[in-house]
Amino acid sequence: MGKFKDIWDRDKDGSNHGQRSFIRYAIVATVVFAVFLLVKKDSVIRWVQAGFTLRRQEQQMEMYRKQNAELDKTIDMMSTDRDTLEKYARETFGFAEPGDDVYITE
Repeated sequence: MGKFKDIWDRDKDGSNHGQRSFIRYAIVATVVFAVFLLVKKDSVIRWVQAGFTLRRQEQQMEMYRKQNAELDKTIDMMSTDRDTLEKYARETFGFAEPGDDVYITE
């Protein structure tokens, strides 16, 4: 820690004036850069959050694609197979053919 405090004392530069000046400049520039990255409106933290949001939304889109494929398959089956359509109508809406016994339970 003692050497870090000495870097700011210009009286101790001696023959290493160029090196020590560059180190001071690099430290200040790094601190300023880090502050801008973390505090600015478009900070690294927001970039990371946006990345997580994007990943979550892509996962949701994939889930919706799968659901749409299943629904398309169901629609296709109901439009081509009469038995499937009748079963769906009976189970969902309580439809019955004439002569069927219908029992309503709660």
